[in-house]
Amino acid sequence: MAAEAEVLDELHRLRARVPQLTGSLAASVDGLVLAHDTPGVEPEGLAALTAAALGVAVRMTDAAGRGELRELLLRGDNGYVATYAAGSSAVLTLLAPDRVNVGRLHLEGRRAGSRIGKLMDAQPRPDDPATARAVTRNPARSVAQSASPATTPSPTPAKATVRSTMPRRTPRTTTPRTTPRTTSHAPTTTEN
Repeated sequence: MAAEAEVLDELHRLRARVPQLTGSLAASVDGLVLAHDTPGVEPEGLAALTAAALGVAVRMTDAAGRGELRELLLRGDNGYVATYAAGSSAVLTLLAPDRVNVGRLHLEGRRAGSRIGKLMDAQPRPDDPATARAVTRNPARSVAQSASPATTPSPTPAKATVRSTMPRRTPRTTTPRTTPRTTSHAPTTTEN
C-alpha cells in the first residue's frame, strides 16, 4: 500500500531528526506491523508486545481516571522504549539508548505519531465497506463510486488517541460500611 511507504518515509525522517534512535516501528493497535526501521530487533515480536503493553496501559489509565492513553515510556538498563498514539488505529514505538534526550524524544515522537495517525486514519478499513468505498486510490473507481449516494467519507478524529479492543471493566459498586472501624489496639468489650 502507498500508506505504508509514506509511514516508512516518516520513520526515516524521524531517525534523521533524532539520530540517537536505534529503532522505530509503526503498528496497528492489534499488533500488526505497518512499517519498521528496527535493525537487530524482530519487528513482529515488538509489534505484538507493543499491543500487549498498550492493552495494559489503556486499562491502567482508564482505572486511574486519566483519560485516553497518549504515550507510554519504559526505561531499562540499556535505554528507552517509548510508544505514542498514532491516530485511532495505530501506534508508534521508538527505541533509544539511555543517553537520549527524553524531551526531544517525546517532542519528535508525538509529532511523528500525529503524522502517522493522519496517514493511517485516512486509509479505508477492510471491516467498514462504506469507508472502503469512499476512500480509494484508483481514479477510475473513485469516479464510478462518486455517483453512488451511499459513499460519504468518515470524519477523522481531531486528536491522536488509542482505543483498546479489550472490553471496558465496569466499576464495582461499593456499599457504605455500617460498623465503624476501630483504631485503638485495646480489646473492645460490650456490656449487656
